[in-house]
Amino acid sequence: MAMTGVLRPGFIQLRVLDMASSLQHYVDRIGLSKVCEGADGRVYLKARDEFDHHSVVLRKADQAGLDVFAFKVENDECLKSLEKRIAAAGVAVDHVPAGEQPALGRRIGFQIPSGHRIELYAHSDLATNGPSTLNPDVWEAEPHGMEARRFDHGLLYGPNIGDVEKFFCEVLDFKVTERVDLPETGTLAIWLTCGTKAHDIAFVNHPEPGKFHHVAFELENWNDIGRAADIITRYNISIDIGPTRHGITRGQTIYFFDPSGNRCETYCGGTTFYPDNPVRVWDDKELGKGIFYYERALNDRFLTVLT
Repeated sequence: MAMTGVLRPGFIQLRVLDMASSLQHYVDRIGLSKVCEGADGRVYLKARDEFDHHSVVLRKADQAGLDVFAFKVENDECLKSLEKRIAAAGVAVDHVPAGEQPALGRRIGFQIPSGHRIELYAHSDLATNGPSTLNPDVWEAEPHGMEARRFDHGLLYGPNIGDVEKFFCEVLDFKVTERVDLPETGTLAIWLTCGTKAHDIAFVNHPEPGKFHHVAFELENWNDIGRAADIITRYNISIDIGPTRHGITRGQTIYFFDPSGNRCETYCGGTTFYPDNPVRVWDDKELGKGIFYYERALNDRFLTVLT
């Protein structure tokens, strides 16, 4: 599959209530590395298998949740083209100058119909501690914590999911890989990809706009998911559910919370998607199995706890 246009998730900026405990969670427990701290107090992190400067931004605030979900695009010409397409779709675009975050080029930002802010950018400096490209070992610095390899995807809750789907597919050229359709209320959830992954971002229909469900970090295999569970128990981290597996995406997973109440996921596996694949559809009869394949039942906390 030719990778053009929007390439992948670039970074996510989360609001946290206490920076010290949040850094312990994301660095010591999940296994990210601290890259730097900005003059405004924001802290920039990256996972061990990422080339770019950072992929997670933490901002101290009075309320937990999501500030922005950003995607990296192919180049500046692509960024200009996408800005025109977004504006032609009737969506207002604003501009974030280069350097507003360290090592990043200019960004464009806009609000989608679910109430979330999305940004696009083309340039990031390479990380000084990124993976080697000459005779590379499987890792440079010894892994720690849950050994997160990359920021993988996110799940967002908000209204107008049909409009969100139309925007991502017709304007940004994403594809829907899987969906949940209910007979009486229509689309409940969509999983979207801009490449060959099972998903890069997902949405659940929800009346309140701009809500955040989880950020996911990729681990290498099922054994690492089990080790993440060991760490969660050892350090009394608040757990949601798992280790288990999804029917939707087939990913192996465990969900837990950071000290501010933001939900995190460690994730591995999952289906491979190609543009000619049909969409996998789930309905109300097998929704429990779709969300949690082993338990075959929904977890109320998973559906209702949001930031």
